[in-house]
Amino acid sequence: MARVLILGAGIAGHTAALFARQKLGKKHQVTVVTPNSKWNWIPSNIWVGVGQMTPEQVTFDLAPVYKKVGIEFIQAKALSIHPDGDQELKTGFVTVERTDEAQKGQTEKVGYDFLINSTGPRLNFAATEGLGPDIGHSLSVCTAGHAAQAAEAFANLTVEMKQGQRKRILIGTGHGMSTCQGAAFEYLFNLDFELRKLGLRDMADLHYITNEANLGDFGVGGMHIKRGGYMTHSKVFTESLFAESGISWITGAGVNKVESGKAHYETLEGEFKEQGFDFAMLIPPFAGAGFKAFDRAGEEITEQLFAPNGFMKVDADYTPRPFEEWSASDWPKTYQNPKWSNIFAAGIAFAPPHLISRPRTSPGGTPINPTPPRTGMPSAIIGKAVALSVVDMIKGAPKPTHHASMSEIGAACVASAGKSLTRGKAASMTMYPVVPDFERFPETGRDMDHSFGEIGLAGHWIKHLLHHLFLYKAKAKPFWFLIPE
Repeated sequence: MARVLILGAGIAGHTAALFARQKLGKKHQVTVVTPNSKWNWIPSNIWVGVGQMTPEQVTFDLAPVYKKVGIEFIQAKALSIHPDGDQELKTGFVTVERTDEAQKGQTEKVGYDFLINSTGPRLNFAATEGLGPDIGHSLSVCTAGHAAQAAEAFANLTVEMKQGQRKRILIGTGHGMSTCQGAAFEYLFNLDFELRKLGLRDMADLHYITNEANLGDFGVGGMHIKRGGYMTHSKVFTESLFAESGISWITGAGVNKVESGKAHYETLEGEFKEQGFDFAMLIPPFAGAGFKAFDRAGEEITEQLFAPNGFMKVDADYTPRPFEEWSASDWPKTYQNPKWSNIFAAGIAFAPPHLISRPRTSPGGTPINPTPPRTGMPSAIIGKAVALSVVDMIKGAPKPTHHASMSEIGAACVASAGKSLTRGKAASMTMYPVVPDFERFPETGRDMDHSFGEIGLAGHWIKHLLHHLFLYKAKAKPFWFLIPE
C-alpha cells in the first residue's frame, strides 16, 4: 500500500486529492491535511465582499466530500516535515497539530510515501504595520470570512453616504511585494458597480493603489491582447477602464504603514506619501506556510527544502541572474523536489525561480513590484499534473510523467466588474503562456493567437457559470472530472 499525503485543500491540493483518489486503487491511501473544515471557491469572494453572495454560497464542508470518495481527512495544521523519518518512524512523515474541536491542540505524526505540499499562501498582513482586518485598519477579501467583514463595512458605508456623507474608498495592494492584483481589480470594479446601482457613485471618490509600475501588469509583466482585430497592451486596456469609470490610480506604490483612515506609501521615485480613506481593502503579501524540516537526527534542514520566503524548492533553476538573463526554461516542469524525489509542491506552495514582472526598487532600496501569481487555473492544472505523476510513480514509473510548466501552459481569467445577469460585466482575458517565452515568441513573449481580451455582459455570464461549475466539480459530483481545470 502506498500512502499519498496532501497538505492543504485549496484549489491545487483539492484537485490533486480528487485525481489521486480517482486514479489509485482502493489498496492505496490518500490523505488530506488542512487546518480548515471548509473548501472556499476564492474567486467568488469578491462577490461576498460587496454583499452579492454569502460565505455559504462560496464554501462547503470538506469532510462529507472526502468520506464519499474515500479520502482520509485530517483537520490539522502542518508543523514540520521529516523527509527521512526519525528514530521512531523510518519513512517520511509530517508533524501536525489538530484544529478540529474534538482534538484541538493535539499533535501527531502522519506518515507518507509521497508528499504533495499544496499549503497555499500565508496571508502575511504583519509585513505591513497596521494592515489587515483582525488587528489592522484595512479590510480583505482573501477568505470568505474576511469578505463577509468587508461586505458589512461596505453596507455601513452606504448608509452614511445616503445621509449625504461623501466617502473615500481605497482599494489595491498593501505591500510593495504583494501579488493577486486581479482580486483587487475585481473588487474595485464591483464596488463601483454597486455604488452606481444604489445611485451613490457621485458620493464616492474611488482610488486604486498598486505596486505595479503600470496598470495592467497583474504580476505577469503585462500582456498584449487582440481586440477588434488590433493588438493592444493591457496597460492601455486597463487605463481605459479606469478612466471610463472615473477611478484614480496610484502605481509604483509600496504601502508601508496603515493607520486609521490613512495609508502611507513609498513610490518608485523615492517619495513618501499618504492617501486618506474611509474604507480600504488592501491585499497582503503572500508567504509560505512557514513550517520547518528536520533530518532523521532531529537537525533542522529547512533551507534544503524551502526557499527563504517559505515556499518549497522544486525542479526550477534558482541561479541568481540579472532580469534580462532569466528564461522561461527556468520555471519548473514537474514540481518535484530535487533532493527528495517523493516530495512535490503544487499551486502557490512552490517557490518561483524569479519574478515575471520586472523587478524594481525605490532609490532607498525598497522592492516595489508584484510577485508571481500562481492562483486559479494554473494552480488547478499543476495540482492535477502532480497527482497524475505521483499515481504513475506508485505504479512503477521511475520519474514524474506529467509536466505543467507555467512557461508552457496558458491561463484564462474572467475578472468581474459587476454582478448582474442583465447589466453585469466582466473582463475576459486569455494568455499563452503565463510566463513569457521570448525565444518562442520574440515579439511579445506570448502566442497572439491565444491571447485576447474583451469586456462585457457575456463575460459575467461565463464567470457566473464557472462559479457553479467549479463548485460542482469540487464537490466531486457525477462526472466532475469532465470539467476542465
